[in-house]
This record gives sequence, structure tokens and C-alpha cells, in this order.
Amino acid sequence: MSGLDGGRRVHVVGIGLHRYQRATDTSFVELALTAVRGALADAGLEWPQVEVAYTGTTRLGMGVSRPVLRHLGVTGIPMTQVENASASSSSAFRLACRDVAAGFADVALAMGVDKVGRGVRAEHLTGLPRFDDGLVFPAVHYGLLAEEYLRRYDADATDLARVAVKNHANGARNPFAQRQRERTLEEVLDDRRIAGDLTRLQCCPVGEGAAAALVVSDEALHRLGLDAGRAVEVLASAQRSEELYGTRSFDAELTRTTTAHALAAAGVAPAELDVVELHDAFTIEELQYVEAMGLCPEGEGAKRLTDGEFHVGGRVAVSPSGGLLAMGHPIGPTGVGQIAEVTRQLRGEAGERQQPGARYGLAHLVGVGAVCVAHVLGGPGR
Repeated sequence: MSGLDGGRRVHVVGIGLHRYQRATDTSFVELALTAVRGALADAGLEWPQVEVAYTGTTRLGMGVSRPVLRHLGVTGIPMTQVENASASSSSAFRLACRDVAAGFADVALAMGVDKVGRGVRAEHLTGLPRFDDGLVFPAVHYGLLAEEYLRRYDADATDLARVAVKNHANGARNPFAQRQRERTLEEVLDDRRIAGDLTRLQCCPVGEGAAAALVVSDEALHRLGLDAGRAVEVLASAQRSEELYGTRSFDAELTRTTTAHALAAAGVAPAELDVVELHDAFTIEELQYVEAMGLCPEGEGAKRLTDGEFHVGGRVAVSPSGGLLAMGHPIGPTGVGQIAEVTRQLRGEAGERQQPGARYGLAHLVGVGAVCVAHVLGGPGR
């Protein structure tokens, strides 16, 4: 198969994480270094071998890369900070992959890190009037989408809650997850309501954490003596922004377009995916996105979930990490954290969360509904 975007082949050879957690006094430097050192150790690389670094973050201010990476050594490499809302480190990973594919670097780092803090959206600072008077914040937006979905497909609140039950069960088996406790259907349904039918346990926690991934070229894989048996290939990378969709959900339609581009570029059909990590900040998103991705027909997401198709061991494991709902959504690291989980799954190293025989995986994130990034990865033994 040809390389990424028609260029050289690109492989994930190292992954590292700092557990996602509630706000603590831990410095963002310590969070990020834990993840980067973990990725270096996982790959069997030394810091001077890294040629370029991209950092995804949203709440730490300017110049985040340098105060982290200087502790590993001042090597003069290009460092770039990336902000793209929830898709920040997904975008950083895409840029690292494109550098390697294009021949600008043989070894590239993508990391994400964030602390809990005030997030300011530029659209709130335009000085222009807002049509919703600021009343439609994310939980309300997705609560309205949930109401529309349930009405259209004759579903009910339990169908939403089952998404949370599945993903909390996965998170309970993930040592890097913020929420590590299984939840019953009754616990999810009886929890405090946030917006419409969405209860607290159906909304992702926003905490702190870090994630890192190292990508290399074919040439570097062999020249540096890295373990090809654990190298996961990045088959495709796609990024799109919103278009005009009429009255249809722009989140779902943007996902449909972006993932279709990624899968077509990878030469992988939706039915061939074994693992999917998607943007499930609210339970309704999983139901919308599995349909938009082509994992099942429109309106059948809830039924397929109830039948176990999206559980670990089912037809395709959706959010085996626990997803944003249970693993958490520290924003900056979330995208690279998804890459880490998909890589772990395709290597067969996910332990209790392992999807049997996983060969192909997809990582997907939406950033404030305006951008979407999707990556398709292939396992070493496929």
C-alpha cells in the first residue's frame, strides 16, 4: 500500500500517557514529561533522535513546548504549538505524520497536555451579536440533538444511557482513565440531569493529563533498529471543516464526510474496522457517529449497541479506552490519547480491553463542531 497522502509510509512506534484525572497541583511539565518519556521508552528511542515536535493544548497559554521539552535536552528541533479545540492533539498528530510522509523528518513527536482552566472560545469575542444569546452551550446543544434523535427513531432515554454503561465498563479496565468505575443502567439514568435526557454520567469529565506518540518513516524504522513487530502504520489522515448541511446535525455530517475521506484514502471499508475511538463527549454522539461512519445504518445505532455489536468482543469495539465519557476529556491530550489506545489494540497489548484479532482502527475527534480529524491505523500483523 502507498504511504500517507501519497508520500512515505508512517508508523507509530511509541506511545505514552499520564493518567487523565481531576485537577491537581501537578505541573503541566510533569504531566507532559511523563507521557513523552513513556513514548520514548516504548519506542526504544533516545530524545536526540527526535527531529520535530508538535504540541496540542488549549488552556496553558503560549509557548508550551519549550518548558516541557528542554528537560529532555536542548537539541534545536522545530517545535510548534497547535490549538484546534478538542481536536488539538489530533491535529498535532496529523502534522507530525505529514512531516514524516513528506520527508521533512524521519522521527516526529506529537504530544498533548492540558490542565483544568478557563477556556475562551474566539467566537464569543467577535463583538458581533449571537443568535442564541449564549444560551446554547455544549450540553444543551447535545441535549437537543438527543431529543431529536430519540423522537425520530422511536428510541428512549435508556438507549442513551447504555452508551455510558458500556464506556464506563471499559474505563474501569483502563489504568489511564479518569473514571474507573463500572456503572449500572439505573445509576446512569438516576444521576443528576444536565440537559434534557443527558445525566451527569452521560457527559464527559474535563480534567488534566497528557499523551504522546512517536511516528517514524520506514527508513528510520530499520536504520534505528526499532521493533517492526510493534509498529502500527498510519494508513490515512483526514481533516475537514463544516459545510452547509441544512437542518441536519453538523456534528454528524462533518463526521460522515471526514471519516469517509479517511477510510477511502486508507482503502479500508467501515465493516473492516475492528476498533473505533470516537468523540463521545455526550452519549448521543456515539449513536450519531457510529451511523455517520457507516458502522451501521441510520437509526440502528441504539439497537446494535443493545445487541453487543459495539462492545469489546463484539463486531467492532467502540471506545474500548472508555472514551471521553470515562477515560476523560482533558481536551489538549485527547486526540493523541485515542491514537495510543488504537495503537495498543492493534498491537494486541490492551489486556482486559483487548478486541480479539484487531487489525484496523479509526480515531476521530470533533473540535467545537467546526472541525473534524480522523486517522485510520493498521496493525503490524494485518
